[in-house]
Amino acid sequence: MQKGMHTETEHCVRAVQAKDARFDGWFYTAVLTTGIYCRPSCPVVAPKPENMVFHPSAAACQQAGFRACKRCRPDASPGSPEWNQRADLVARAMRLIADGVVDREGVPGLAARLGYSTRQVERQLLAELGAGPLALARAQRAQTARLLIETTPLPMAEIAFAAGFSSIRTFNDTVREVFALAPSELRARAPRPGQTPGALVLRLPFRAPLNPDNLFGHLAATAVPGVEEWRDGAYRRTLRLPYGQGIVSLAPRPDHIACRLTLSDLRDLAVAISRCRRMLDLDADPVAIDEQLSTDELLAPLVAKAPGRRVPRTVDEAEFAVRAVLGQQVSTAAARTHAARLVTAHGQPVDDPEGGLTHLFPAPEALAAVDPESLAMPRTRRTTFTTLVGQLADGSLHLGVDSDWEETRGRLLALPGFGPWTVGAIAMRALGDPDAFLPTDLGIRRAAGELGLPSTPAALTARAAAWRPWRAYAVQYLWATDSHPINFLPV
Repeated sequence: MQKGMHTETEHCVRAVQAKDARFDGWFYTAVLTTGIYCRPSCPVVAPKPENMVFHPSAAACQQAGFRACKRCRPDASPGSPEWNQRADLVARAMRLIADGVVDREGVPGLAARLGYSTRQVERQLLAELGAGPLALARAQRAQTARLLIETTPLPMAEIAFAAGFSSIRTFNDTVREVFALAPSELRARAPRPGQTPGALVLRLPFRAPLNPDNLFGHLAATAVPGVEEWRDGAYRRTLRLPYGQGIVSLAPRPDHIACRLTLSDLRDLAVAISRCRRMLDLDADPVAIDEQLSTDELLAPLVAKAPGRRVPRTVDEAEFAVRAVLGQQVSTAAARTHAARLVTAHGQPVDDPEGGLTHLFPAPEALAAVDPESLAMPRTRRTTFTTLVGQLADGSLHLGVDSDWEETRGRLLALPGFGPWTVGAIAMRALGDPDAFLPTDLGIRRAAGELGLPSTPAALTARAAAWRPWRAYAVQYLWATDSHPINFLPV
């Protein structure tokens, strides 16, 4: 798999003929004779090669005049793994578009966040994806509209507003153009499962294989009381979103993640889905990752035993950075206790009639107002904590999906009390760098020694060069050799 795969016609044709789901989201097949576009794994009979053209995005297919296939629903396939494994302008732009920035701030706001001119951003997106930021955001709005049409009884006018459309007419025209069906026809065709009032029930797709053990095990074992919990086979947590707040329940299934969302403002739907997918690393390409790691004869047995491990990430980068500081040099239980105290004292209350969630994690602005003397931690760590939340609150330090990984590492290392382990953990789980590595971590060094890998940080880093660019996934396989609760799916 590589950048620009849609230009490799022969490879794309073979993937379509094999109905290979591993390529879903990497490229899209537009069929000249029918005017529709499909995912590579579409179950219908493959078109003749001369009738297929390939595009890098659903938005590019739509701009070229093609409609989404009603059988394979290409708009619902996992996203391209590229946007989470790259840190260049296009990848950062795509992460921001998925986070709803174009809908909230327009293309100028997107460009300002990236530090480029509007023209530069549009030119680079068009060159690589065949569509500019407005078209990409429009494709996302169409998918959000479809979800709301099919999973809620809301009036169409409310759905149009919630999905980000400026008018009912634009909403109707876009749905008809993209799906070749009127909104009312989409609703009539959709199954009608039982719904909890106010809750949205969704299926989050992923590329197989997916090993849920360390993914959900880590989230559950480190859950902050009041903000997160494991209940009835699902990980649940509160969400701070651009327009309001939400509660999500995520449960692993053999071929998807079952997702239940309750939102105070439906305009946050696309952002909530994007953040949950990112937290669970659902757009990863596990086959490519595991193939690379399996080239190491000592890692290969770990990969073969439990393939498809993901990196457990976060829905809130600033929250994770604060929790990383609270967890410095203390046990998992102690870190949860510290965080729970802050949540109770400074978090925003939420109502959760279905469980035990009580608060949003405190925003940096609330934490910046905390009296340092009230913090039950050593003075040096208090300084680390107050410096971090102060810079997050005043905007001098920004952590987000658009962060430049190397630049942000440098800024974090300059803060008092931030060493390689803390910065590496934030890079891996908050910033999403797939190559972040923790050679000084005690669990990693212990696992390395037991496997016969070098156990000193310098020697292990040298050996790990062969695992690049997937060292964050190697960390998951190494951690999984331990009996810590983070490695096991809760019962």
